[in-house]
Amino acid sequence: MLSTLARAATRRPLTVIGLWAAFLLLGFGLGTGVFADLSDDVPDVPGTESDMADDYLSGVDPTGESVTAVVAGEPVSDAALRAQVERTVAEVRRIAGVADVPNPYTTPGLTARDGQALVLPVTFEGGLSDEAEEKATDSAVETIKRIDAPDVHVSGGELLGRQLGERAQEDVKNAELISLPVVLALLLVVFGGLRAAALPLVIAVSGIAGAFLGLFAFSQVTDISVYAIQVTTMLGLGLAIDYALLMLVRFREERRCTDDVVEAVHRTVDAAGRTVLFSGLTVAVSLTGLLVFPSVFLRSMGLAVAAVVVVDMLAAVTLLPALLTKFGGRIRPSKARSQDEEGRGFARLARFAQRRRIAVLVTVVPTLLLLALPVTGMRIAIGDARQLPSSTEARQLYDTVDAHFPKGTGVSPVIVVLKPGTGSATADRIRALVPDSASRELSGGNTVVELQPLGSVDGKAATGLVERVRGVRGEDPVEVTGVAARLVDFRAMLADRAPWAALTVLAGIFVLLFAFTGSVLIPLRTIATTLLSLGAALGVVVWVFQDGQGAGLLGGEGLGALSLTAPPLIVSIAFGLAMDYELFILARMRESRQRTGDDHQAVVTGLRRSGRVVTCAALLLAVVFGAFMTGGFSPILQIGLGLTLAVLIDATVVRMLLVPATMALLGRHAWWAPGPLRRVHDRFGLRETAAAEPTVTTKA
Repeated sequence: MLSTLARAATRRPLTVIGLWAAFLLLGFGLGTGVFADLSDDVPDVPGTESDMADDYLSGVDPTGESVTAVVAGEPVSDAALRAQVERTVAEVRRIAGVADVPNPYTTPGLTARDGQALVLPVTFEGGLSDEAEEKATDSAVETIKRIDAPDVHVSGGELLGRQLGERAQEDVKNAELISLPVVLALLLVVFGGLRAAALPLVIAVSGIAGAFLGLFAFSQVTDISVYAIQVTTMLGLGLAIDYALLMLVRFREERRCTDDVVEAVHRTVDAAGRTVLFSGLTVAVSLTGLLVFPSVFLRSMGLAVAAVVVVDMLAAVTLLPALLTKFGGRIRPSKARSQDEEGRGFARLARFAQRRRIAVLVTVVPTLLLLALPVTGMRIAIGDARQLPSSTEARQLYDTVDAHFPKGTGVSPVIVVLKPGTGSATADRIRALVPDSASRELSGGNTVVELQPLGSVDGKAATGLVERVRGVRGEDPVEVTGVAARLVDFRAMLADRAPWAALTVLAGIFVLLFAFTGSVLIPLRTIATTLLSLGAALGVVVWVFQDGQGAGLLGGEGLGALSLTAPPLIVSIAFGLAMDYELFILARMRESRQRTGDDHQAVVTGLRRSGRVVTCAALLLAVVFGAFMTGGFSPILQIGLGLTLAVLIDATVVRMLLVPATMALLGRHAWWAPGPLRRVHDRFGLRETAAAEPTVTTKA
């Protein structure tokens, strides 16, 4: 298949380039429409009690969406301000689609006790079309913003999704403006020429277009989280650079062996293209774990990121060969060096780890386990507006309310739906859980009880209240929903499906690595060492963003829990990225072993020939992830830090020390497989003739 792609790209390079140009126009034209349709609602899990209760409630409760405004900065008792606010209330009430706007001066709880702020909630009619709701929201916001006060902030409901989408688009643009020049500068250092350095950026732009187009396609059938934009874009950018870097390094090596550019391209695709293909497959397989979860968010993220990986992989094995066919003759071959000079530092490191394998293992493994220790106390939460950058409207509204109103003001209540047939004793027990609980009667004999929890929306008090309601309802038709209930159900879903997700991923990775190597021990060793680096990275994320140790240095703060989006995404994506570097090294090891039959030297040669590529790729990925962390969204900070640490730890400590140490410990048994599996690999596994060693100079 790879040979066919290579021949097609070299025979019709302009056609291939033209097709990719059309794809880019489609991605940056149609694909960017996803920014207008983003959601901040992540924890919904279809089929759970909270989700079904919410669907049921929306069918019997005519209340629609709402937005909230806060006015602050001067005494609310000021006559001129009061006149403005009451006039604004009257104007907003007349807007088509608005159901209710209470007067904050006559409604208890809407003016601050310090007299310096007031809250203005706006509720819209239920059953509005998207266009009508958007028009009503815009009119209400425009009217409220005309209030002449130092601080006027409006957010919530459908408006919040739009505000976050606009901020996400700005953050992506800024991240690209930061990362692409830095990446280009680093590639210039690596390749020493502008032509070679520019080609990975062309592939990277293709990855970004693929990210936009994939997300837009999924947005037509499901909700797309605002955080999906940054995650998929930074991965599309980073992986594209990784794959292009690997291919270009190999192309420059092949140019040392032949002056025929087309032949060098074919050799590159046959060798490095195979590694890219398997690397993309392993990343995609790592993401299949997300498909095991019934969460719409996790499934859509898994599919979207997998789609981006496929686009990057295809660009590396089709677009890049076409570009090399047209412009590769102007790219200088890599410098010929003696075996002692090429990758000398990495070879020394490999030999050291082989000689001191026990010392390396007893030093590195406990250190990584120590870094992973905070994971044992990890907590996940939906979080509040503190996860957002301080410059966002929603965060400014939250900070203003928090500064002037009692703690817990605005916290979403635990919503209990008492369906027809609920006993009065059960209803009384539920109301007794929280004094002064609010109730309202709906059509069909339904009653909604709103229980206001203490503390945060997803704290122990709120989630504990959900559990207590479910404990006292007995067999009566009572259902619980609301933010806290969705979090409880999301946590239960993760606990229930996580083992199956892990089994799916590990089994898939094992099969792919066995097909790649023909060994059963190398896949097991790879999985074990990767889990160590992954645990260490996640442990640091917990220590920083949950416990608050140094979070301020990254523009965040300790929130007492991680965002519920962060751990599953860090684990699945980082696992796939780690496989990238493992395959880069294993490919070179396997070539050397096939050529020489020396297991010991194959490890040294593998690191000598791939160490520079792996190090550069990890550094470039870290630059890309770091650029996206400048946006300030706490979930993106958590995901970015986790992926950066996982990549750097894996590319340095694990691949440069643990890999040669464990391979030396296994010795010739590293490539072992039972007879039946060996025969399966001989028949179905991927095999090829060992590549020739590039011509090198020798010292006089």
